[in-house]
Amino acid sequence: MAGHGAKLGRKQEDAIAALLSHQSIDEAARVCGVGARTLIRWLKLPEFGREYLKATREVVQQAVARMQQATGAAGTIALKLMTDPNVPAAVRLRAAEFVFDRAIKGIEIDDIEARVSELERAAHTSEGSRR
Repeated sequence: MAGHGAKLGRKQEDAIAALLSHQSIDEAARVCGVGARTLIRWLKLPEFGREYLKATREVVQQAVARMQQATGAAGTIALKLMTDPNVPAAVRLRAAEFVFDRAIKGIEIDDIEARVSELERAAHTSEGSRR
């Protein structure tokens, strides 16, 4: 690898991809053609660690986006289960609890966002008055 701040080499990029797609370090090392000890050593390098963390976050963000896209379908299913008289009562009750929980959580998040906005406005106003 080149000097400080340099881009990762092709093998290290392959290693990051392998780490993201395999169950173990041993499997990832085998797939990308390096030894497990080498891969463990690379994981301790700051620049490799930063790139691995960045790639991991991107994978998680993509998964979260897919889950967010499915919330409409999830809500529809919960409402159907809740209102279908052919569904067992325990399932309907659980679906109703789920709907209530999500509705309340939405209100709580709105309240927190309003409070944070108000605190930010107050902080900004007090900073301006000190100048």
